[in-house]
Amino acid sequence: MEIVGLEALIDQQLALAYDEHSGRHSITLVGDHEHDLRQTLIAVAGGNRLHEHDAPAEATLQVLRGEVTLTVGERELAMSAGDFLEIPQARHGLEAVTDCAMLLTVATRGER
Repeated sequence: MEIVGLEALIDQQLALAYDEHSGRHSITLVGDHEHDLRQTLIAVAGGNRLHEHDAPAEATLQVLRGEVTLTVGERELAMSAGDFLEIPQARHGLEAVTDCAMLLTVATRGER
Protein backbone atom coordinates (compact mmCIF):
# COMPACT_ATOMS: atom_id res chain seq x y z
CA MET A 1 0.00 0.00 0.00
CA GLU A 2 1.45 3.33 -1.07
CA ILE A 3 0.05 6.85 -1.10
CA VAL A 4 0.57 8.65 -4.41
CA GLY A 5 0.97 12.44 -4.36
CA LEU A 6 -1.01 13.45 -7.45
CA GLU A 7 0.12 17.08 -7.58
CA ALA A 8 3.81 16.15 -7.89
CA LEU A 9 2.97 13.36 -10.33
CA ILE A 10 0.94 15.78 -12.47
CA ASP A 11 3.89 18.22 -12.54
CA GLN A 12 6.19 15.37 -13.61
CA GLN A 13 3.84 14.10 -16.32
CA LEU A 14 3.30 17.62 -17.72
CA ALA A 15 7.07 18.12 -17.93
CA LEU A 16 7.30 14.84 -19.86
CA ALA A 17 4.38 15.90 -22.09
CA TYR A 18 6.33 19.00 -23.15
CA ASP A 19 9.14 16.72 -24.33
CA GLU A 20 6.81 14.55 -26.42
CA HIS A 21 5.96 15.36 -30.05
CA SER A 22 2.32 14.61 -29.23
CA GLY A 23 2.30 17.05 -26.31
CA ARG A 24 0.97 14.41 -23.95
CA HIS A 25 2.21 11.79 -21.53
CA SER A 26 0.48 9.24 -19.32
CA ILE A 27 1.18 6.79 -16.57
CA THR A 28 -0.96 3.89 -15.41
CA LEU A 29 -1.55 4.17 -11.68
CA VAL A 30 -3.66 1.06 -11.12
CA GLY A 31 -4.24 -2.13 -13.08
CA ASP A 32 -3.52 -3.38 -16.55
CA HIS A 33 -5.20 -5.64 -19.10
CA GLU A 34 -5.11 -8.49 -16.59
CA HIS A 35 -7.30 -6.62 -14.06
CA ASP A 36 -10.90 -5.40 -14.07
CA LEU A 37 -9.93 -1.81 -13.29
CA ARG A 38 -7.36 0.51 -14.84
CA GLN A 39 -6.67 4.10 -13.80
CA THR A 40 -4.40 6.26 -15.91
CA LEU A 41 -3.14 9.78 -15.28
CA ILE A 42 -3.01 11.65 -18.59
CA ALA A 43 -1.21 14.99 -18.89
CA VAL A 44 -1.63 17.13 -22.01
CA ALA A 45 0.17 20.39 -22.69
CA GLY A 46 -2.18 23.23 -23.63
CA GLY A 47 -3.11 23.37 -27.31
CA ASN A 48 -2.58 19.64 -27.90
CA ARG A 49 -5.19 16.97 -28.32
CA LEU A 50 -6.18 13.35 -28.07
CA HIS A 51 -7.50 12.64 -31.55
CA GLU A 52 -10.89 11.06 -32.04
CA HIS A 53 -11.03 7.44 -30.88
CA ASP A 54 -13.55 4.80 -29.83
CA ALA A 55 -14.79 4.69 -26.25
CA PRO A 56 -13.77 1.79 -24.02
CA ALA A 57 -16.58 -0.38 -22.64
CA GLU A 58 -17.07 1.62 -19.43
CA ALA A 59 -14.99 4.63 -18.46
CA THR A 60 -15.01 7.89 -16.56
CA LEU A 61 -12.89 11.02 -16.86
CA GLN A 62 -12.07 13.38 -14.02
CA VAL A 63 -10.21 16.61 -14.75
CA LEU A 64 -7.63 17.17 -12.02
CA ARG A 65 -5.98 20.31 -13.41
CA GLY A 66 -6.64 22.75 -16.24
CA GLU A 67 -9.35 23.01 -18.87
CA VAL A 68 -10.29 20.65 -21.70
CA THR A 69 -12.90 20.38 -24.41
CA LEU A 70 -14.33 16.92 -25.02
CA THR A 71 -15.90 16.50 -28.46
CA VAL A 72 -18.50 13.81 -29.05
CA GLY A 73 -19.86 14.03 -32.58
CA GLU A 74 -21.03 17.62 -33.02
CA ARG A 75 -21.26 18.24 -29.28
CA GLU A 76 -18.49 20.01 -27.35
CA LEU A 77 -18.27 19.76 -23.58
CA ALA A 78 -16.09 22.24 -21.68
CA MET A 79 -14.57 20.67 -18.58
CA SER A 80 -12.28 22.08 -15.92
CA ALA A 81 -10.55 20.95 -12.73
CA GLY A 82 -13.03 19.14 -10.50
CA ASP A 83 -15.35 18.07 -13.33
CA PHE A 84 -16.26 14.39 -13.70
CA LEU A 85 -17.92 12.65 -16.64
CA GLU A 86 -18.96 9.17 -17.64
CA ILE A 87 -17.49 8.83 -21.12
CA PRO A 88 -20.27 8.20 -23.63
CA GLN A 89 -20.26 5.08 -25.80
CA ALA A 90 -19.33 7.01 -28.93
CA ARG A 91 -16.23 8.18 -30.78
CA HIS A 92 -14.77 11.19 -29.05
CA GLY A 93 -11.72 13.42 -28.90
CA LEU A 94 -10.25 15.87 -26.44
CA GLU A 95 -8.39 19.18 -26.71
CA ALA A 96 -6.36 20.70 -23.90
CA VAL A 97 -7.39 24.35 -23.66
CA THR A 98 -4.70 24.84 -21.00
CA ASP A 99 -2.08 22.51 -19.54
CA CYS A 100 -4.21 19.79 -18.03
CA ALA A 101 -4.21 16.48 -16.22
CA MET A 102 -7.01 13.94 -16.12
CA LEU A 103 -7.70 10.67 -14.37
CA LEU A 104 -9.13 8.11 -16.79
CA THR A 105 -10.79 5.13 -15.09
CA VAL A 106 -11.66 2.15 -17.28
CA ALA A 107 -13.48 -1.05 -16.40
CA THR A 108 -11.39 -3.50 -18.41
CA ARG A 109 -13.46 -6.65 -18.05
CA GLY A 110 -14.32 -7.83 -21.49
CA GLU A 111 -10.96 -6.63 -22.88
CA ARG A 112 -9.24 -9.85 -21.82
